[in-house]
Amino acid sequence: MTPKEEFIQIYTENIKRGGADKLLEFLEKSDFFTAPSSTRFHGAYEGGLVQHSLNVYHCLKDYLSRPRTKELYGMDYSEETIALVALLHDICKVNFYTVELRNRKNDETGQWEKVPFYTVDDKLPYGHGEKSVYILSGYFYGEDRLTREEAFAIRYHMGFSGPEDNYVIGKALEMYPLALALNVADMEASYYLEGSCK
Repeated sequence: MTPKEEFIQIYTENIKRGGADKLLEFLEKSDFFTAPSSTRFHGAYEGGLVQHSLNVYHCLKDYLSRPRTKELYGMDYSEETIALVALLHDICKVNFYTVELRNRKNDETGQWEKVPFYTVDDKLPYGHGEKSVYILSGYFYGEDRLTREEAFAIRYHMGFSGPEDNYVIGKALEMYPLALALNVADMEASYYLEGSCK
């Protein structure tokens, strides 16, 4: 099963609220399934974004299933909530990257060559987590809107590596355990499954 097929299977099996079908259509018409997850860090390759989203999903499922996690936080979230926040936390990166060329010296031949690299071309500069919430709010609204905890989880999934005031981040993570759980899953996926710690 390809990452795209796995994503669609998890998405369609779990996310049933109104607007989900239109959002999936949008994702399939966008670069979501071919985009990188970053320009040079985790998932900096074609398809890195969908793979990162899947990794976060699996890390979040694992984290929330741990008895100690349930005991400490009393967390018990629906499969829909888990799939939604994990698979869509980085929807802000849709149509966000572009490919450019730069010169790099080939170590074997000593010749300069043009090589492709990813760069940011943000056409909707609305932040990171808040941009994901904004995009999702265009598909999930009315009685199908994101719950407050889902919105805060997506908004603050970067945790203390985001640019916000530490007090605000800390308060959000304290008030909404799902935000903390999603942050843990995102960091585990970014650094240990995809990044320099693997």
